[in-house]
Formats: sequence, C-alpha cells, structure tokens
Amino acid sequence: MPNEALVVVDVQNDFCEGGALAVAGAHAVVPLVNRLIGRHDHVVLTQDWHPAGHASFASSWEGAEPFSSMRFPYGEQTLWPDHCVQGTPGADFHPELNVTKAQMIVRKGYHTGIDSYSAFRENDRMTRTGLDGYLKARGFTKLVFCGLALDYCVAWSAIDARQAGFDVAVVVEATAAIDLDDSRKRMMSDMRRAGINLNATA
Repeated sequence: MPNEALVVVDVQNDFCEGGALAVAGAHAVVPLVNRLIGRHDHVVLTQDWHPAGHASFASSWEGAEPFSSMRFPYGEQTLWPDHCVQGTPGADFHPELNVTKAQMIVRKGYHTGIDSYSAFRENDRMTRTGLDGYLKARGFTKLVFCGLALDYCVAWSAIDARQAGFDVAVVVEATAAIDLDDSRKRMMSDMRRAGINLNATA
C-alpha cells in the first residue's frame, strides 16, 4: 500500500537474549519482523541510542538498582541497566534483522537527561524526534508497528502515532514484552483505548 509504512522498533542486540536489557522471546520475533519487512515497500527503523552515563541508567545514581523508579523533572522514570550505548555492539541492530529496505533510521534517547520510549516524543512528552513530520511529508496515513519491547517503546510509539492522526496497527506476534509490574497488560489496554488495531498478523 503506497500510504502505509512499517515501523520496526529497537530490534537491537541489547534487547535480545544475552543483551544488557534482554527481552524474553526477542530472538524468536526476528523472523516475523523480517517477514513484515519483506511485505512492505516503506520501512522505518528506530534505534535506542544512549550516551554513556545516561540519566535513565541505574548506574548513574549512587545506590540505585535497575528496574527501580526515580522522580525526574518530567515524572516517574524507570531506571534501567546500561543498554544501547552509542557505538557499542549492544546498540547495533540484531545481526539477522533485514535492514536493507530501511528508508529511514530514527535514533532516540540521545539526550543525556531524557529517556525516550516513543519514536515520536521523548519522555518529557515535549521533545520531538521529527518522525511524524517525515511520515506525513511522505504521504503515509497508516503505520504498522513491530519490534521491542511491546509494553514500552512499541506501545508508546503506537499511541503517539495515533495521537498524531495516523491509522495504527501493532503486530503483537512480532513483538516481545518486558512485562515489568504487569506492564504488558496495562499497555495493551492503553493501546486498545487509543483505537489501535492489535489484530494485525505477520
């Protein structure tokens, strides 16, 4: 479809088994993601791209534990293990991911003091990546999402895309979830309420 783009979210080594912030089942979704890439003429990849010492890393705060929470100026922020640090193998795309068809790669999370789950807006909800402008300038009206992790970067991106006026579908079988404190169930509910199609298949 000429007005449809596939957005592949953060299929990077650190989010796959053996990585610094591994998502269970991540390796298994790569063939499904590749199948979706093969079926789409227009593909965008997103890439978590943190500087060393990023504020969202637990290691940046004395005594802080990974997966704990801290109050940031923009609200509650989960503190993560160091991951997807710029220029490291962990930040690279999964070696089996078909990146050849990507027409754009959007890097996010590179501002030291702000995390960025969404491919459209960082966690302060004000700093924009410019992706919505690019997609609208290209004439896309429908977006299909897949990748990692369902309950964080995929869901936040899909909801922001919906708020930006796009028709949005998420291929749930081509995602995997962190499921921190029941986050998978919560974000699935939030996506349904946003009017996102969760029944798309790979």
